[in-house]
Amino acid sequence: MGLGHTVAVFGAYGHTGRFVVAELRKRGFVPVLSGRDAGKLKALAESGPGLDARPASVGDPASLDRALAGAAAVVNCAGPFATTAAPVTEAALRAGIPYVDVAAEIEANVDTFTHFTDRARASGAVIVPAMAFYGGFGDLLATAAMGDWTTADEAHIAYGLSSWHPTAGTRAAGTVSHQRRDGRRVRYRNGRLEYHQDDLPTLEWPFPEPVGSRAVIGEFTMADVVTLPSHLSIPEVRTYMSLEAARDIAAPDTPEPAAVDQRGRSAQTFLVDVVVRSGGSERRAVARGRDIYAVTAPLVVEAVDRILTGRTRTVGVASAGAIFDAPDFLRALSSQISLELRP
Repeated sequence: MGLGHTVAVFGAYGHTGRFVVAELRKRGFVPVLSGRDAGKLKALAESGPGLDARPASVGDPASLDRALAGAAAVVNCAGPFATTAAPVTEAALRAGIPYVDVAAEIEANVDTFTHFTDRARASGAVIVPAMAFYGGFGDLLATAAMGDWTTADEAHIAYGLSSWHPTAGTRAAGTVSHQRRDGRRVRYRNGRLEYHQDDLPTLEWPFPEPVGSRAVIGEFTMADVVTLPSHLSIPEVRTYMSLEAARDIAAPDTPEPAAVDQRGRSAQTFLVDVVVRSGGSERRAVARGRDIYAVTAPLVVEAVDRILTGRTRTVGVASAGAIFDAPDFLRALSSQISLELRP
């Protein structure tokens, strides 16, 4: 498990960051709390024994170096990642430690692959962007569904969320992405990202029971369009969002997630249905769980554990499906996620 490794968490006091800190402690790691708000860091540090708070700012490289000193890895939970990913990655490279983030921002993930791939590979560094519910999870499911296929014609990832109460971080990231795209939408077709202004269709997706057929927004594009094509030869990747969740995230007055259990999870449930097609054949992976923000914590901590114990397949900038054994990784999360592979 954690073996006492120290792991710096940038953005530790945020909604997802708190889940990550708790999961690190549960698995025997020693989290170091970091972020720009010293007051919030102090309050979080005082909530449990042995927590070290190290304020840092992405505009102050020396403060980031202090925050990462002695750490075995760093997890970046602080969005918008368009602002934080590059400075924290640079600090990780200076410290000679792995970098993992939970970015769901498509352009920020593209930037990480674009700007750091050559340097990271040359130095043997490990950088894993989008190691979260959006981006990493879908990539693991698609990779597991592919099995022994080396190519596919298309991949479809349908998100059946019962609701989506966004955090403040999700709102901020969405605003930044909207600005970077000049209000346009994005999709992945013909082996590349396309920006467009087409209306998004409402479709019916045949989710497995007990959910069944449900209305979804087609081409509700998530970070999977960056992670999957980074290592899988699939020229068309489409993602879909349940209509209820799409309405929630679009409404300006939807409240933030509310905890309903001792672990701080919300009542939200999810079903992720992944279909890959090649010729006339189809393969499928189905995953069920609860709270997309809470489930990011076991995803990212399992990733850190595997990186630090050498259970990886490559170095450099790599998505979850490229660097980890996808079926084995998903099985390791059986207490959090139910998984079904349909060859």
